[in-house]
Amino acid sequence: MKEPDIEVYVSVMDEIKRRTAVVYSFLSGGSSAVYRVTQVESIYLQIRMILELVALASLAANRPIFEENRKKFSKHWNPADILKDIELLNPGYYPKPIKETPSERKGVVNDLLPIESGYLTKAELIEIHGRTGNILHARNPFGKGLDVAEYERHVPEIMEKIRLLLNCHEIRLLGEHDFFYLIHMKEDLDDRVHSYKFQQTIPPSSAATPAAGQRQAET
Repeated sequence: MKEPDIEVYVSVMDEIKRRTAVVYSFLSGGSSAVYRVTQVESIYLQIRMILELVALASLAANRPIFEENRKKFSKHWNPADILKDIELLNPGYYPKPIKETPSERKGVVNDLLPIESGYLTKAELIEIHGRTGNILHARNPFGKGLDVAEYERHVPEIMEKIRLLLNCHEIRLLGEHDFFYLIHMKEDLDDRVHSYKFQQTIPPSSAATPAAGQRQAET
């Protein structure tokens, strides 16, 4: 099988960064959708797109498989069903959030340790995706009104979970059985997404970072 193009995955991560910036621009007051309801709807539209991009990113790097399943994905986005399909195609599709810590091992810059909690889980992705659907559809004028303030209140928590998931993470692309990639959403030197390929010679999430001076930075 042809080696997947990690640059496609990186480009999807870059798209997520751009959409994240839109959310924070609304939250900070840098952007406005004029009407509070439309502003919160605009935020949740970006969150919905981010969640879908997270799910589809690893398949996007393998065009034949992605094209083969694209119609199914576009016709009925039921997150639970679609994520099951993606997992069947690529069990390692979901990002594994990583914390880099200085290593005491000789010749090793940093150890890659798994983050155990606080990040966006698969179950939360499905639940939040469903929540976005509630706000992005027109509502029955005779029904219960939308609690806009409640939706707005949850945005910082949702964005922090996404940040912790993606900021520094491992990913396995379709067709890559003996390798994984370390993704930095941002580094000290620039604002670009960076990827580093590792051969799987030791247990996952315990490898060294690729080179000195490349430190984890916030998205």
